Amino acid sequence: MDEKEYNPEIFTLTDEKGVDQEFELMDIMEENGTIYYALVPYSEDPDAVIEDDTELVVLKVAEENGEEFLSTIDDDEEYERIGNIFIQRISEMLEASDEAAAEAEAEAEA
Repeated sequence: MDEKEYNPEIFTLTDEKGVDQEFELMDIMEENGTIYYALVPYSEDPDAVIEDDTELVVLKVAEENGEEFLSTIDDDEEYERIGNIFIQRISEMLEASDEAAAEAEAEAEA
């Protein structure tokens, strides 16, 4: 059986000190008219992305002068609420992926 190729969507973000860092897109969702992105620091090892201590970065799409950009969420309640939704969604995606991998392995052994 062919392995799926790992092709993450990578974003290079510049922090307030002007330092560039690469992040991998984990999920996107829309909530009350605002689009949110869940990102984790990029690693070439796909298993490293799902470790328990991986930092989840949640940003929202903002617009200024007709240009869209990713912005931090300044409201703590909003950040926590959206972050918890993303954590739940990502956990469900990983569980489904694990189940599919187990089924594929069982079929290959049969």
